[in-house]
Amino acid sequence: MKKIVLLLLLSASLFSCVSVKTKNIRENILTLKDSYCKAPFKYHYNKTLPSYNADSILLANKELKNYFTDQSILILNALTSIDEVNEILELKKDNSIEAQLEILHLRSEIDNKVTIALTELDAVAAEFDCEGERVGQIASYVDDLNERRMNRLVIYSIIIGGAASIASGTIKNDKAGSAVDIGAGVAGAALGFLTLKPKSEKVEFIHKRNLLRDIWNEKLEAENFPPFVWYMYTQERFFSNSGTLSIIKNIKDKWLQFNFHNDLEEANASILFNDGGIYKADDLHNRTSMLNQMQSATRTINQNVNYLLLDLDKFINTPSKNETLHNLKK
Repeated sequence: MKKIVLLLLLSASLFSCVSVKTKNIRENILTLKDSYCKAPFKYHYNKTLPSYNADSILLANKELKNYFTDQSILILNALTSIDEVNEILELKKDNSIEAQLEILHLRSEIDNKVTIALTELDAVAAEFDCEGERVGQIASYVDDLNERRMNRLVIYSIIIGGAASIASGTIKNDKAGSAVDIGAGVAGAALGFLTLKPKSEKVEFIHKRNLLRDIWNEKLEAENFPPFVWYMYTQERFFSNSGTLSIIKNIKDKWLQFNFHNDLEEANASILFNDGGIYKADDLHNRTSMLNQMQSATRTINQNVNYLLLDLDKFINTPSKNETLHNLKK
């Protein structure tokens, strides 16, 4: 009997320590419920988006195709820098110092717009990165709760089995001993059944500023993204030359296939795309993965802007026909 009491006291002290630690974790996790990733102040972007009629833009600027790729021309149009490039094209026909200085001035204006665009891309990618880290911390917390739950069930099983063995050996009455064995068996089976559902822990996680919502809805419903970044996400020419699939459309198709098993109704109702609520571990891990995918997709846009800068350098430094004739006469 004393051994049974000692086992019970040991288990009680053990779970008391665990519960205190879990309580401390729960208190600390509250700091993650309100996003620290969003900007400290709200910047009101100009909501005017560039034209999505890529064919008409390229047709109107067909002279620039001798110097720029189609994607570079569309980016210049998105940056409202087409006029500057056309002015440079005209100034390159003039070999005067004044014309050269004006070209440098116009190039500086284009560079400033490119710098702002790159900064916007970096800011959005940084927020995706930060949100992914924040959700990852919450997911680790829930995983820890699930692991602790499993450990408790295993320890309970060991204690019940040990206590039943001691009790059955101590009790001389056969009927009472059998009853103890049966009760221990039922309790052990119940604990075994609970271990079949190890991921039952949940946590409240709120995200009123939901970056994934605009991506899933393919609508810029809130001021979560600068217009330039959103244009790069949604203009089909920046993902495929066929112009049938945009960056976020491609990502959405993958989410639907791999995260929701092509169940559109389930996806539309998912907690991932609303203001938040009660999350399970799997949902948190899915959210982390989605945020990381968007971060990577945002950073790849830098390559398109880099190609534009290479085209621009080549355009500026390539002599015009007038310059070539002038040099030949010398």
